[in-house]
Parts: sequence; structure tokens; C-alpha cells
Amino acid sequence: MKKEIPHIQFNSTIPENFGFEILPIEKIKQHKKKYNHNPESPHQLKFYNLIFFTEGTGRHFVDFKWFSIKKNSLIYLTKEQVNAFDFSKNLNGFCIIFTEEYFVNCFSNLPKDFIFRLFNPQLFSPILQIPNHSDFKIYFNLLQKEFKNLKSFNQKAIIESLFIILVSKVESIKQSQTFYIKETSKIKIFQNFTSLIEKHFSKSRSANFYATELNITYKHLNIICKHLVNKTAKNVIDDFIILQAKRNLINSNLKISELSYKLGFDDPTNFSKYFKKHTDLTPKLFLKSIF
Repeated sequence: MKKEIPHIQFNSTIPENFGFEILPIEKIKQHKKKYNHNPESPHQLKFYNLIFFTEGTGRHFVDFKWFSIKKNSLIYLTKEQVNAFDFSKNLNGFCIIFTEEYFVNCFSNLPKDFIFRLFNPQLFSPILQIPNHSDFKIYFNLLQKEFKNLKSFNQKAIIESLFIILVSKVESIKQSQTFYIKETSKIKIFQNFTSLIEKHFSKSRSANFYATELNITYKHLNIICKHLVNKTAKNVIDDFIILQAKRNLINSNLKISELSYKLGFDDPTNFSKYFKKHTDLTPKLFLKSIF
């Protein structure tokens, strides 16, 4: 039987938890032997995670890529992403973890395009560097203080308010550090495009198919993708399918032939060629590289 990577559920040890927790990285590092998985090995999240590194330099593994990190680096991890720590360097910080239900309820009053931007690995890098002069750390310390104060009156509402402010501060930093997308109409089309890919990827890998479904031309769809993520529409489709293939390969007892049909390939050989074309590895060699 093929080895599978662990699926990590939100499992708070705090009484009356409401789907939100701040966990020191040092605690994860010191008690990793008590977990049923090794945090330094790839594992798949079933919740959201903001990792704020306060000390050290090193790297972090996100969806099969290593990212360099240092003091004041912030890592965005969305539900279903694969990640792993690297404790070989003197890294410290905190994980702000929360459930999907908490995330939805917390940001329910904000514009939909804002929500779509927040934890979207297609639009932004999962890593952001917090400037030394930023007041992000002030609000983070306040959030941490209120989280620890279990006797605080109306604690849940206070934490939620501070968390919304904190995330909003991060979005403000994004605007000055990265190419920030302001055209909400393009965001909406791209959001619909990615939703259609999730629904129909096993049916079609053709950009023309999705352009037709969106009632726009292939050229228009391509322009939007290049503007937002610097990729062609076909690149966006292929990247999604390869990511699904990788996640299925490490989390499923499906044979490669069965997975190829699940992903919409009419022949396992075609899937293997497609996978190697985009990763330079066969599915078997990819699995070997992970485990």
C-alpha cells in the first residue's frame, strides 16, 4: 500500500474554542514527537494558516516548492495546501490557524473580490515580507494578548475585530510590495474561470472551452490571465491539473492508471507524458522525491 501524507485537522486544545488559535512555532518544534506526524515532512492542511516568522532565516515548503523566509516573513496557507516546516535553522514565530467556517463568518461583510484575493495562491506568492516600520506587529501583539486573555469580556468579538484589522493591514502592505490588482471586473472573470476549471477540468483542458463557457473570446481570457498572473489561460489550466495530480498522487491509493482517468485522460501513457512535460518527472519519480 502506498504511503500517504497526513491530513491535519483543526484540533484545538483550548476549551470552548471558536475555530481560531495562535500557536507558537516553538511549541510545534519542541513537541513534534507528540504529534502523529512530523511537521518537517509534507502534510496537507484542512484549515487556514498564517505563519508569522519573528526570528531566524530558513525556508518553508508550500505546494511542492521551497520558499526562503527570514524575520518578519508571513506565509499564507489555504485549506488543502501541502506544507512542511524546516527547523534546521533558528526559526521562531507563530501560526495563526483558523477553520474555513471561521474564515467565512469573519469576512462575510467584506467585498467578494477582497475575499477572493486573500488566500489565493494563483494571484499572489504565498510569502510576504512585513516591513520593519509597519504597524502590523502592533496589531499582532494585541491579537495575541487578547487571545491569551481567556477572561476577557466579549473575547470572540474582540479577536475577530483585531484579526480583520490585521489581515487588512497585510493587504495594504501587498499594495506597496507586489503588483496589486485593482480591476475588480478582471478579478471576477478570473474567479469564474478558476471555478469552471475546478468543475470541468476532467472534461476539458482547452482554453477555448472555458472562454466559451464565460461568454468571452479566447483572446480576452488570455489577456486577463496574462495581466493578473502573467500566464496564458492554458498555463492556468495546466498548473491546476498538475497540482491536483500531485495532491492525488501523495494522498490516494489510486493506481496511476486510475488517477489518469479521474483527471480526464483517456490513456495512462498520455497522463504520464503530460505530467513529465510539466514537471520533468514521471509520476513514480515524483512520488519517490516526496517520500
